Amino acid sequence: MKRIALAGAALALAVPGLATAADGTPSPKQAAKQACQEERTAVRSEVGKSAWKAIYRGNGLGRCIKARRSAEAEHQDNAAKQCKAERADAAFADSHEGKTFDEFYGTNKNKKNAFGKCVSGKAQEASEEDTEARVNAAKTCKEARKDSEAFADAWGTKKNAFGKCVSATAKAQGDSE
Repeated sequence: MKRIALAGAALALAVPGLATAADGTPSPKQAAKQACQEERTAVRSEVGKSAWKAIYRGNGLGRCIKARRSAEAEHQDNAAKQCKAERADAAFADSHEGKTFDEFYGTNKNKKNAFGKCVSGKAQEASEEDTEARVNAAKTCKEARKDSEAFADAWGTKKNAFGKCVSATAKAQGDSE
């Protein structure tokens, strides 16, 4: 029996991205993959298939995951800090329909999954905001590309010009909020 448990633990450690936190929060790689799949769908439907390819050349999904992995880890860290503060707040129930932290966030029978649900919900919300900013940036850059001379002056003429525009525009939008 011990061998099976050890083999399972070794497999989880050997294959990055398979393991989730004990509280059910996805790993940063898993969260990045989900966010990139959502971003790809949104960019393709709202801006066009060629826009996704222009943002992430080559293996678009792999490049997106690599780029977003650290942001997802940061979202989870920030969410955990926010949830710890909420859980410690003595006046939590006053601003949450009279419910305790566990009652408000918990979903299982004994509400012991409240912290994990809080963290994953807040991290997911931050990830969705990032995706929305990148989709809006892609729309802005697609519009800017219509004036090819001005676009070339601002971003260059290489294959990565559109991706540079999207990245900088999304970052600027995120900084202004």
